[in-house]
Amino acid sequence: MPAETVITSLSNPKIKEAMKLRDSKHRRRTGKFLIDGTRELQRALKAGIRILEFFTVHPFTTDEDVLVHKVSESVMQKIAFGDRNEGIIAVAEEPVRSFEAFAATIKKKNSPLLAVLERIEKPGNLGAVFRSADAAGIDGVMIADPLVDPFHSSSIRSSMGTIFSMPMVCESSSVIVRWLKNQEIQIAAARCEGKVSYTEMDFCRPTAIVLGSEAGGLKETWHGKEITPITLPMQGIADSLNVSVAAGILFYEAMRQRYLEPQA
Repeated sequence: MPAETVITSLSNPKIKEAMKLRDSKHRRRTGKFLIDGTRELQRALKAGIRILEFFTVHPFTTDEDVLVHKVSESVMQKIAFGDRNEGIIAVAEEPVRSFEAFAATIKKKNSPLLAVLERIEKPGNLGAVFRSADAAGIDGVMIADPLVDPFHSSSIRSSMGTIFSMPMVCESSSVIVRWLKNQEIQIAAARCEGKVSYTEMDFCRPTAIVLGSEAGGLKETWHGKEITPITLPMQGIADSLNVSVAAGILFYEAMRQRYLEPQA
């Protein structure tokens, strides 16, 4: 049998194309993205993400009808994200996440608990919120007026692959707030100047927890008599928390109320 061909050059067209997928514009143009690491890859496969090809430094076989490219350690080091190199990277097809499909999923829930993330600026923060949402039993994440790509390598890594299985949709803030009101889902908007402590909010009702960017907060879209401004107490000189930290606190308060407190 002929020896297995190993890609050793960064000039190889397959390698050059894979490296381009680290750029968000190229991901949008092609509808493809990269998955680094075995844990994230396993979770992507379990969630039904379509894998198009693999790059690996180790002997590797798959039941999927997918191309497998053996590459040298030096090539893998160049195409791997950051300092994490587990010897395998996959090119995947971005899943179609329609608003209709998201709405149909949420309507099946008895008392849906949603997260709305408006204009989050850092992909790592976005992924970290997905990780907390998964842990706390959030039913779906709505990304409002998105500034970052949810399939950025940093988002995927920070989410630990939970971004693949969590119901998700990207839309404008105006469309999302209108849909929430039409579905009679109460809106709890986290704001520094909020008048209602987060512990006073009744999260047992159908609820959307809305968080904005650390720099700009929430837009005026999230103000109004039908929207409850909630706040987290701040004892020091800082005027805000990292959005992923705030999200974790709010999600777990909702989980405490729903599942951990004795019901009357």
